Amino acid sequence: MATSPIYSWPEPDNTDLVKNGALAIRTLGNAIDTTMGTMVAKTVVDAKGDLIAGTAADTVNRLAVGNNGETLVADSSASTGLRYNPQNALVNPIINGGMDIWQRGTSVSTTAGYTADRWYANMTVSGRTVSRQTTSDTTNLPNIQYCARVQRDSGGTNTSLVILSQSIETINSIPFAGKAVTMSFYARAGANFSSAASVINAGLLNGTGTDQNQQGAGFTGQNSITGNNVTLTTTWQRFTLSGTVPTNATELATTFYYTPVGTAGAADYFEITGVQLDLGTYTATTAPTFRRSGGTIQQELAACNRYYWRVDNSTLNQPLANAFYYSATSVNANVQFPVIMRVAPSIVQTTGTNYFNFIRNSGSDGFNSFTADQISPAMAAFYNNSEASGTAGQAGFITLGNTSGSLAFSAEL
Repeated sequence: MATSPIYSWPEPDNTDLVKNGALAIRTLGNAIDTTMGTMVAKTVVDAKGDLIAGTAADTVNRLAVGNNGETLVADSSASTGLRYNPQNALVNPIINGGMDIWQRGTSVSTTAGYTADRWYANMTVSGRTVSRQTTSDTTNLPNIQYCARVQRDSGGTNTSLVILSQSIETINSIPFAGKAVTMSFYARAGANFSSAASVINAGLLNGTGTDQNQQGAGFTGQNSITGNNVTLTTTWQRFTLSGTVPTNATELATTFYYTPVGTAGAADYFEITGVQLDLGTYTATTAPTFRRSGGTIQQELAACNRYYWRVDNSTLNQPLANAFYYSATSVNANVQFPVIMRVAPSIVQTTGTNYFNFIRNSGSDGFNSFTADQISPAMAAFYNNSEASGTAGQAGFITLGNTSGSLAFSAEL
């Protein structure tokens, strides 16, 4: 009986009788089957890039068949060294999850309102602040520059609930209905964080309404998809929460909250960043690397501008809008938004005596505020016909007359 040169499989000799052919073929087949069933589960690549098979002493650990659309990825913690990964073709629906964009200012004190773009704070009482901070950690939190600090002002004694939340528009929520998801985020506590046991509650909620603010009017048919108390330290940690979105879900919201105790110290805060939502179930070590909803910082800003656009940059003499005297007592102005907004927005302005100037005909005309005229998701026309004084037909542009003034348009949920 001859043998094959590599695996020594039995082969019939040239002189074997034909009547022994079936037996020889069966013997060869059994040898091949035995060898393939005991081959190495992993494949080694040599220095030239050629594949090298393992030895017969290595036992195969078979990976079960995955689901349609999944891809294989390396995972050193899995017994096979591989696992299936759902295709995360859906973008991260949490806009400004890296806390990059702060059009309302990088420190916002509010009892209830938007702070960082798309992030709504429900602080219950005054004396609480949300501010932009640098993460200052490239080891535990790589490649994320900014975070949101949610803080009780030093000396504060009110212990009512502190909440930071983002409600996700219906059009961005529906693609996740009926799917397993994981919400991941990074968080850490200040040295004087006053939550009992340094715990915050993180959760992912859903509703069955349309474009509602979960921390405003609330969600219709609200349901908790996943939620848990997580224990913070002063070092950045990554956390994950997994669950399945109901098939009838039409809106989503992520929330972070805690109940403080005692009197606030100088560092009574928690910080949060890197918030994202992925298809599939992950741990903190296997969750996909944080990615912005918009991909680049420019696209992230555009995504924020769909909901809010601040026209001014708090700088005097910078043009805000084109304008003209419609009559001797009426200044009319218009702006085109940088992106199409979610709905026709409302004007948001900080007003006061001569907070705005109309620059025209080698001079200026001061006035206090604007009144909306015609506003669409693409552009806005507005006017002042109570404080303006000039010559009909003269054209120019609007500027800030006081750094305390501001002009913005909001289409928030």
